[in-house]
Amino acid sequence: MTSRDALIAMSRTVHEALRAWAAAPGQRDIPPWTRAPAWMKTSTEESVLFTLHHPDADAGAQHDQWVAQKLEAGWAYGKTKDEAAKTPPMKKPFNDLPEFEQRKDALVRAIVLALSDDV
Repeated sequence: MTSRDALIAMSRTVHEALRAWAAAPGQRDIPPWTRAPAWMKTSTEESVLFTLHHPDADAGAQHDQWVAQKLEAGWAYGKTKDEAAKTPPMKKPFNDLPEFEQRKDALVRAIVLALSDDV
């Protein structure tokens, strides 16, 4: 079982990797872990736990888990990302995502699996 400290370390690593991934094409909407809001940290932790508990699930399942998180937290699809309005534009089926976003889900999985002793 993963300790709380290990979970936070993996979540921070995933978060910072996703921040770098988003910055590559010029997106700057992901703050550093140290300034990330609690909901963002929790979302990343839940994604890490999903991968740890479902190591054979594919990137599409990873995305479905994220969509379920958003639904549970009251987020609804929106054409633009608005944290206050809780509208992420990527809250749609995995196969409808741009390739860049599909790779982001695969990146989450790859990082967690690489860092995990449990899998």
